[in-house]
Amino acid sequence: MATNYPTLEVEVSRRRRGPGRPVNLPAVGMPPARLDPTFPSPPVFYTEPKVSVLARPSFSEPPHLAVHWLGESTDGERLAEFAGRLCYMSQANPAGRATRDYIENIKKQRHGSVLEHASYSLLIEGVSRALTHELVRHRAGVAFSQLSQRYVDESEANFVVPPAILGDVMLESQWRAEMERAQSAYVALVRELMERYGWVADRVHRRKMAREAARGVLPNSTETKIVVTANARAWRTILELRGGEGADLEIRRLAVAIVRLLQREAPAFFCDFEIYVADDQREAARVEHSKV
Repeated sequence: MATNYPTLEVEVSRRRRGPGRPVNLPAVGMPPARLDPTFPSPPVFYTEPKVSVLARPSFSEPPHLAVHWLGESTDGERLAEFAGRLCYMSQANPAGRATRDYIENIKKQRHGSVLEHASYSLLIEGVSRALTHELVRHRAGVAFSQLSQRYVDESEANFVVPPAILGDVMLESQWRAEMERAQSAYVALVRELMERYGWVADRVHRRKMAREAARGVLPNSTETKIVVTANARAWRTILELRGGEGADLEIRRLAVAIVRLLQREAPAFFCDFEIYVADDQREAARVEHSKV
């Protein structure tokens, strides 16, 4: 009987050429080399992140402070406008501004505090531990929950191809061999450490002891998953810093993807971000209203 193997999202390896694109990697969704269920499946090599919206603002307007709304807007944008108008009790909208014009003026005036009321939660997958080491440095207005290498078995971990080596067959082959070697070392260490700590009665604790030691051989390119919640002002700061030309290439690629996503999700908050092709032939992002 034929076996149907699951295919993954288009964000993972495909056979394309060019900066920032996957090349000459094994097809995703192919069956493992062995059909023994105890044998780890071959890793997936990610070449693009996957970003999903988990949560967005929900605004409930109090009847006694009703705003004279104009134009299209999302709940998050209305929440920010409501907060701003409360400061001056200008619910009647005397200037006759549409919500998105109101927020544009807020950005020009750098009154960014009202943007902090609207938060967005994103699930980020297909990124490396190296990337998240940088991402979690952003703390103000941000919350993180990341896959734990102490509790999660990484014997079937996946990896993220560094953008700088994409397109070079020889470099990719060398890099991939190192990833597979590190994963084999991890599997062997976990097995040996489980035996070494066999005297520990609690099997869950014993696994944790083994994995927390063995993870030391896993590379920064190991793929991870992380939930990030940030208010609109914090997202703007993250995207301005990490989308720039001086940022690490992988986190810059992620920042560009998030800019695109949040521009669809809340145009008024992020419409002044511009995505362009930089001198290094890779996409970057810049913002009109800096440090709002």
